[in-house]
Amino acid sequence: MALSCRQSASVESMHELKEYSSGSAISFFNDRIYLMGDDMNYLLMTDTSFNPVDSIELQPGFNRIAKDIKPDIESSSIIRIRKSSFLLLLGSGSAYPYRSNGWLINVRNKEKTPIDLEPFYKRLEANGIKALNIEGATAVAGGIVLANRGNKSIPKNYLIFASTEFWKNHQTADIRIMKLGANSDTASFSGVSGLDYSYRSDRLLLTVSTENTYGTQTDGAIGKSYLWMIDNISSKKRLAAINPNHIIDLEALDNRFKGHKIESVCILSENKSEYQLALVADDDKGTSILFRIKVNKEELGGAKR
Repeated sequence: MALSCRQSASVESMHELKEYSSGSAISFFNDRIYLMGDDMNYLLMTDTSFNPVDSIELQPGFNRIAKDIKPDIESSSIIRIRKSSFLLLLGSGSAYPYRSNGWLINVRNKEKTPIDLEPFYKRLEANGIKALNIEGATAVAGGIVLANRGNKSIPKNYLIFASTEFWKNHQTADIRIMKLGANSDTASFSGVSGLDYSYRSDRLLLTVSTENTYGTQTDGAIGKSYLWMIDNISSKKRLAAINPNHIIDLEALDNRFKGHKIESVCILSENKSEYQLALVADDDKGTSILFRIKVNKEELGGAKR
Protein backbone atom coordinates (compact mmCIF):
# COMPACT_ATOMS: atom_id res chain seq x y z
CA MET A 1 0.00 0.00 0.00
CA ALA A 2 1.06 3.57 -0.59
CA LEU A 3 0.28 6.34 1.86
CA SER A 4 -0.10 9.35 -0.38
CA CYS A 5 1.75 12.58 0.29
CA ARG A 6 0.04 15.87 1.12
CA GLN A 7 0.42 17.24 -2.42
CA SER A 8 -1.66 14.38 -3.85
CA ALA A 9 -4.87 16.17 -2.82
CA SER A 10 -6.24 19.50 -1.63
CA VAL A 11 -9.51 20.78 -0.17
CA GLU A 12 -11.35 23.12 -2.54
CA SER A 13 -14.29 23.99 -0.28
CA MET A 14 -16.23 22.98 2.84
CA HIS A 15 -19.92 23.60 3.47
CA GLU A 16 -22.19 22.90 6.47
CA LEU A 17 -25.83 21.92 5.99
CA LYS A 18 -27.30 22.71 9.40
CA GLU A 19 -30.83 22.11 8.15
CA TYR A 20 -30.09 18.54 6.97
CA SER A 21 -28.72 15.99 9.41
CA SER A 22 -26.78 12.74 9.34
CA GLY A 23 -25.43 12.85 5.78
CA SER A 24 -24.54 9.24 4.99
CA ALA A 25 -24.91 8.59 1.25
CA ILE A 26 -23.91 10.76 -1.69
CA SER A 27 -24.17 10.36 -5.47
CA PHE A 28 -23.76 12.62 -8.50
CA PHE A 29 -25.64 12.75 -11.80
CA ASN A 30 -26.33 15.48 -14.38
CA ASP A 31 -24.90 18.34 -12.32
CA ARG A 32 -26.88 17.34 -9.23
CA ILE A 33 -25.60 15.92 -5.96
CA TYR A 34 -28.04 13.50 -4.29
CA LEU A 35 -27.57 13.48 -0.51
CA MET A 36 -29.28 11.14 1.95
CA GLY A 37 -29.22 11.31 5.74
CA ASP A 38 -29.58 8.01 7.58
CA ASP A 39 -32.34 9.35 9.83
CA MET A 40 -34.04 11.67 7.34
CA ASN A 41 -37.28 10.97 5.50
CA TYR A 42 -36.39 12.97 2.42
CA LEU A 43 -33.55 13.10 -0.07
CA LEU A 44 -31.80 16.44 -0.58
CA MET A 45 -30.46 17.58 -3.96
CA THR A 46 -27.79 20.27 -4.30
CA ASP A 47 -25.77 21.87 -7.07
CA THR A 48 -22.01 21.38 -7.25
CA SER A 49 -21.50 24.38 -4.94
CA PHE A 50 -23.57 22.50 -2.32
CA ASN A 51 -26.57 24.84 -2.52
CA PRO A 52 -29.88 22.97 -1.99
CA VAL A 53 -31.99 23.02 -5.15
CA ASP A 54 -34.61 20.29 -4.73
CA SER A 55 -35.75 17.37 -2.57
CA ILE A 56 -37.62 14.08 -2.83
CA GLU A 57 -39.89 12.95 0.00
CA LEU A 58 -39.50 9.26 0.85
CA GLN A 59 -41.81 9.15 3.87
CA PRO A 60 -44.45 11.66 5.01
CA GLY A 61 -43.02 14.82 6.56
CA PHE A 62 -39.70 16.59 6.38
CA ASN A 63 -38.05 15.77 9.69
CA ARG A 64 -35.75 13.32 11.47
CA ILE A 65 -36.78 9.77 12.29
CA ALA A 66 -36.23 8.15 15.70
CA LYS A 67 -33.13 5.97 15.88
CA ASP A 68 -34.95 2.73 16.71
CA ILE A 69 -37.16 2.92 13.59
CA LYS A 70 -35.03 4.89 11.12
CA PRO A 71 -34.46 3.30 7.68
CA ASP A 72 -30.71 3.89 8.05
CA ILE A 73 -30.00 4.63 4.39
CA GLU A 74 -26.21 4.46 4.32
CA SER A 75 -25.45 3.94 0.64
CA SER A 76 -26.55 5.11 -2.78
CA SER A 77 -25.56 4.71 -6.40
CA ILE A 78 -26.65 5.84 -9.85
CA ILE A 79 -27.43 2.73 -11.89
CA ARG A 80 -28.62 2.10 -15.45
CA ILE A 81 -31.58 -0.21 -16.08
CA ARG A 82 -32.85 -0.68 -19.64
CA LYS A 83 -31.37 2.62 -20.85
CA SER A 84 -32.83 4.63 -17.95
CA SER A 85 -30.97 6.10 -14.99
CA PHE A 86 -32.03 5.48 -11.40
CA LEU A 87 -30.80 6.38 -7.95
CA LEU A 88 -30.56 3.28 -5.75
CA LEU A 89 -30.84 3.84 -1.99
CA LEU A 90 -30.07 0.98 0.41
CA GLY A 91 -30.74 0.51 4.11
CA SER A 92 -27.83 -0.83 6.15
CA GLY A 93 -29.52 -4.11 7.13
CA SER A 94 -28.20 -3.72 10.68
CA ALA A 95 -31.70 -4.20 12.17
CA TYR A 96 -34.81 -5.92 10.81
CA PRO A 97 -37.30 -4.85 9.58
CA TYR A 98 -36.73 -1.08 9.53
CA ARG A 99 -33.19 -1.08 8.08
CA SER A 100 -33.71 -3.73 5.42
CA ASN A 101 -35.52 -1.59 2.87
CA GLY A 102 -34.48 0.59 -0.02
CA TRP A 103 -35.79 2.77 -2.85
CA LEU A 104 -35.25 2.94 -6.58
CA ILE A 105 -35.82 6.49 -7.84
CA ASN A 106 -36.12 7.46 -11.48
CA VAL A 107 -33.92 10.55 -11.74
CA ARG A 108 -35.94 11.87 -14.70
CA ASN A 109 -39.39 11.98 -13.10
CA LYS A 110 -38.68 11.22 -9.37
CA GLU A 111 -40.89 8.13 -9.46
CA LYS A 112 -40.11 6.00 -6.37
CA THR A 113 -40.23 2.21 -6.06
CA PRO A 114 -39.73 0.65 -2.61
CA ILE A 115 -37.44 -2.39 -2.37
CA ASP A 116 -37.53 -5.20 0.20
CA LEU A 117 -33.91 -6.16 0.87
CA GLU A 118 -34.40 -8.52 3.81
CA PRO A 119 -34.21 -11.83 1.87
CA PHE A 120 -31.01 -10.77 0.12
CA TYR A 121 -29.45 -9.46 3.33
CA LYS A 122 -30.23 -12.71 5.13
CA ARG A 123 -28.52 -14.55 2.28
CA LEU A 124 -25.40 -12.44 2.83
CA GLU A 125 -25.46 -13.34 6.52
CA ALA A 126 -25.80 -17.03 5.64
CA ASN A 127 -22.75 -16.64 3.39
CA GLY A 128 -20.47 -15.48 6.18
CA ILE A 129 -21.18 -11.80 6.92
CA LYS A 130 -22.12 -12.08 10.59
CA ALA A 131 -22.56 -8.40 11.44
CA LEU A 132 -24.44 -6.96 8.49
CA ASN A 133 -23.95 -3.22 8.03
CA ILE A 134 -24.07 -2.17 4.36
CA GLU A 135 -22.45 1.28 4.18
CA GLY A 136 -21.49 1.69 0.52
CA ALA A 137 -22.72 0.92 -2.98
CA THR A 138 -21.55 1.77 -6.48
CA ALA A 139 -22.27 0.61 -10.00
CA VAL A 140 -19.38 -1.02 -11.87
CA ALA A 141 -19.07 -2.60 -15.28
CA GLY A 142 -21.46 -5.55 -15.31
CA GLY A 143 -22.99 -5.10 -11.88
CA ILE A 144 -22.82 -3.38 -8.52
CA VAL A 145 -20.49 -3.45 -5.52
CA LEU A 146 -21.72 -3.22 -1.93
CA ALA A 147 -19.49 -2.55 1.08
CA ASN A 148 -20.08 -4.03 4.54
CA ARG A 149 -18.52 -2.16 7.46
CA GLY A 150 -16.99 -4.04 10.35
CA ASN A 151 -16.57 -2.82 13.93
CA LYS A 152 -14.27 -3.43 16.88
CA SER A 153 -16.12 -6.61 17.85
CA ILE A 154 -15.87 -8.01 14.31
CA PRO A 155 -13.00 -6.08 12.68
CA LYS A 156 -13.64 -7.19 9.10
CA ASN A 157 -14.78 -5.23 6.05
CA TYR A 158 -16.24 -6.93 2.99
CA LEU A 159 -16.94 -6.06 -0.63
CA ILE A 160 -19.91 -7.83 -2.23
CA PHE A 161 -20.02 -8.01 -6.04
CA ALA A 162 -23.59 -8.58 -7.24
CA SER A 163 -25.75 -8.31 -10.34
CA THR A 164 -27.31 -4.88 -10.89
CA GLU A 165 -30.91 -5.80 -10.00
CA PHE A 166 -29.97 -8.28 -7.26
CA TRP A 167 -33.15 -7.52 -5.28
CA LYS A 168 -35.29 -9.14 -8.00
CA ASN A 169 -33.62 -12.54 -7.51
CA HIS A 170 -32.68 -12.67 -3.85
CA GLN A 171 -31.63 -16.31 -3.79
CA THR A 172 -30.13 -16.73 -7.26
CA ALA A 173 -28.48 -13.38 -8.00
CA ASP A 174 -24.76 -13.80 -8.57
CA ILE A 175 -22.72 -12.70 -5.55
CA ARG A 176 -19.01 -12.81 -4.75
CA ILE A 177 -17.80 -11.82 -1.30
CA MET A 178 -14.30 -10.45 -0.78
CA LYS A 179 -12.49 -9.41 2.40
CA LEU A 180 -11.37 -5.79 2.31
CA GLY A 181 -8.18 -4.71 4.08
CA ALA A 182 -5.79 -7.05 5.82
CA ASN A 183 -5.75 -5.14 9.12
CA SER A 184 -7.92 -6.96 11.66
CA ASP A 185 -6.33 -5.35 14.72
CA THR A 186 -9.16 -4.12 16.94
CA ALA A 187 -7.38 -1.04 18.27
CA SER A 188 -6.64 0.48 14.84
CA PHE A 189 -9.50 -0.97 12.80
CA SER A 190 -10.87 1.28 10.04
CA GLY A 191 -14.38 0.57 8.80
CA VAL A 192 -15.46 1.22 5.21
CA SER A 193 -18.16 3.88 5.01
CA GLY A 194 -18.72 4.63 1.31
CA LEU A 195 -17.87 3.81 -2.30
CA ASP A 196 -17.70 5.22 -5.80
CA TYR A 197 -16.25 3.86 -9.02
CA SER A 198 -14.38 5.51 -11.88
CA TYR A 199 -15.21 3.92 -15.23
CA ARG A 200 -12.49 6.01 -16.87
CA SER A 201 -9.63 4.73 -14.70
CA ASP A 202 -11.18 1.45 -13.43
CA ARG A 203 -10.51 2.57 -9.88
CA LEU A 204 -12.64 1.94 -6.79
CA LEU A 205 -12.71 4.88 -4.36
CA LEU A 206 -13.59 4.16 -0.73
CA THR A 207 -14.02 6.21 2.41
CA VAL A 208 -13.04 4.53 5.67
CA SER A 209 -13.00 5.78 9.24
CA THR A 210 -12.10 4.80 12.76
CA GLU A 211 -14.84 4.91 15.37
CA ASN A 212 -14.95 3.61 18.92
CA THR A 213 -17.91 1.29 18.48
CA TYR A 214 -18.35 -2.42 19.05
CA GLY A 215 -21.69 -2.86 17.30
CA THR A 216 -23.59 -2.20 14.08
CA GLN A 217 -26.26 0.02 15.64
CA THR A 218 -24.24 2.22 17.99
CA ASP A 219 -22.14 5.32 17.41
CA GLY A 220 -18.83 5.91 19.15
CA ALA A 221 -16.21 8.60 19.50
CA ILE A 222 -15.18 9.87 16.06
CA GLY A 223 -11.61 9.09 15.05
CA LYS A 224 -9.83 9.64 11.73
CA SER A 225 -11.06 9.25 8.18
CA TYR A 226 -9.22 8.15 5.06
CA LEU A 227 -9.73 7.93 1.31
CA TRP A 228 -8.67 4.56 -0.09
CA MET A 229 -8.26 3.67 -3.75
CA ILE A 230 -8.05 0.24 -5.41
CA ASP A 231 -6.59 0.16 -8.91
CA ASN A 232 -7.81 -2.08 -11.76
CA ILE A 233 -10.75 -3.38 -9.75
CA SER A 234 -12.35 -5.14 -12.76
CA SER A 235 -9.50 -7.66 -12.88
CA LYS A 236 -9.68 -8.35 -9.14
CA LYS A 237 -13.31 -9.36 -8.68
CA ARG A 238 -12.54 -12.99 -7.96
CA LEU A 239 -9.86 -12.43 -5.34
CA ALA A 240 -10.55 -13.67 -1.82
CA ALA A 241 -9.16 -10.51 -0.21
CA ILE A 242 -7.92 -7.13 -1.33
CA ASN A 243 -6.00 -4.14 0.04
CA PRO A 244 -6.01 -0.51 -1.12
CA ASN A 245 -3.28 0.63 -3.49
CA HIS A 246 -3.41 4.22 -2.23
CA ILE A 247 -4.35 5.82 1.09
CA ILE A 248 -4.95 9.50 1.76
CA ASP A 249 -5.08 10.51 5.43
CA LEU A 250 -7.73 13.23 5.28
CA GLU A 251 -6.92 14.85 8.61
CA ALA A 252 -3.25 15.08 7.63
CA LEU A 253 -4.36 16.59 4.34
CA ASP A 254 -6.42 19.34 6.00
CA ASN A 255 -7.14 19.96 9.69
CA ARG A 256 -10.77 20.79 8.84
CA PHE A 257 -11.44 17.05 8.60
CA LYS A 258 -10.69 16.61 12.32
CA GLY A 259 -13.76 15.58 14.29
CA HIS A 260 -15.76 14.70 11.18
CA LYS A 261 -16.59 11.11 10.28
CA ILE A 262 -16.51 10.86 6.49
CA GLU A 263 -19.47 8.77 5.39
CA SER A 264 -19.13 8.55 1.61
CA VAL A 265 -17.63 9.88 -1.62
CA CYS A 266 -18.76 10.63 -5.16
CA ILE A 267 -16.87 11.67 -8.27
CA LEU A 268 -17.97 15.05 -9.60
CA SER A 269 -15.59 15.12 -12.57
CA GLU A 270 -12.46 13.43 -13.83
CA ASN A 271 -9.86 14.10 -16.47
CA LYS A 272 -6.46 12.66 -17.29
CA SER A 273 -4.70 14.37 -14.40
CA GLU A 274 -7.21 14.76 -11.55
CA TYR A 275 -10.45 13.87 -9.79
CA GLN A 276 -12.90 16.37 -8.35
CA LEU A 277 -14.64 14.62 -5.45
CA ALA A 278 -17.41 15.40 -3.00
CA LEU A 279 -17.23 13.89 0.48
CA VAL A 280 -20.01 13.92 3.06
CA ALA A 281 -19.48 13.83 6.81
CA ASP A 282 -21.80 13.31 9.76
CA ASP A 283 -20.77 15.07 12.98
CA ASP A 284 -23.32 13.09 15.10
CA LYS A 285 -24.79 16.46 16.19
CA GLY A 286 -27.43 17.01 13.51
CA THR A 287 -25.32 18.68 10.82
CA SER A 288 -24.08 17.32 7.50
CA ILE A 289 -20.74 18.62 6.24
CA LEU A 290 -19.74 18.54 2.59
CA PHE A 291 -16.16 18.76 1.33
CA ARG A 292 -15.00 19.25 -2.24
CA ILE A 293 -11.47 17.96 -2.82
CA LYS A 294 -9.13 17.68 -5.77
CA VAL A 295 -6.96 14.58 -6.13
CA ASN A 296 -3.89 14.66 -8.37
CA LYS A 297 -3.67 11.29 -10.11
CA GLU A 298 0.05 11.67 -10.85
CA GLU A 299 0.88 12.08 -7.15
CA LEU A 300 -1.06 9.10 -5.86
CA GLY A 301 1.99 6.86 -5.52
CA GLY A 302 3.41 8.79 -2.57
CA ALA A 303 5.70 7.25 0.01
CA LYS A 304 5.57 3.61 0.98
CA ARG A 305 3.69 2.93 4.20
